[in-house]
Amino acid sequence: MADHQRIHPVHEQEAMVVVPLTPQKATAPLITRGSSKSEHGDPERQYPPPPPVHRTIPYAPLKPPKRRSSCCKKCLCWTISLLLLQIVIVAILAAVVYFVFDPKVPKYSVDAMRITQFSFGNDNSLSATFNVNITARNPNKKIGIYYESGSHLSVWYTGRKLCEGSLPKFYQGHRNTTLLSLALAGQTADAAGLVQSLQAQQQTGSIPLNIRAKVPVRIKLGKLKLMKWKFLVRCRLDVDSLAANNAISIRDSSCKFRFRL
Repeated sequence: MADHQRIHPVHEQEAMVVVPLTPQKATAPLITRGSSKSEHGDPERQYPPPPPVHRTIPYAPLKPPKRRSSCCKKCLCWTISLLLLQIVIVAILAAVVYFVFDPKVPKYSVDAMRITQFSFGNDNSLSATFNVNITARNPNKKIGIYYESGSHLSVWYTGRKLCEGSLPKFYQGHRNTTLLSLALAGQTADAAGLVQSLQAQQQTGSIPLNIRAKVPVRIKLGKLKLMKWKFLVRCRLDVDSLAANNAISIRDSSCKFRFRL
């Protein structure tokens, strides 16, 4: 055969020729002037998508929570109102009692005193027994006094109690005067200094004594019997002697009265 035809392979990289393409600006819009734009807008201008539609919920403001201070103020106002109401009621009742019943303070006096025992023992104790006559006067026309049980009466000298006793239970009517004869007895320990003071005071002829009485009573207004009260009576005496089985002269006496619930 004639000369064999030789075929040489050609590499693809050598065979391919890359021709760069330069971008060319469009010289005229795709849509002619005066023509209407499509519903998608101008293709040259890309608009952002519309924002999503949010459902509008009407706003209802919440009521502010109640504060404790307002509750405390209401409680304080109610308490003050009740107290004022009670004061007004008590004032009205007091006015009615004053103008209708015309109340007057009871009066007390110490009329006589006798000592049946007044001795100093070997154990430095002082034993004393007094008989005291007391007059109780009720000057009220429409008010009675019930003297209840549980009363207490005592005789004191310079802050030391000498003897004690009680009043009997009785009723004192309108404009009534009651004479009470009371026996008071007692024993005082460590009374050596007390006896010396009494002996020195007796030489002067004037011995000060105090009588204290605490008496539970109930007041009767017409036919109405009120709650229990306490009469507090304080009497100051000035006697000449404290000798046993001896007549004691009361040189001066004065009594003060007050009451409480």
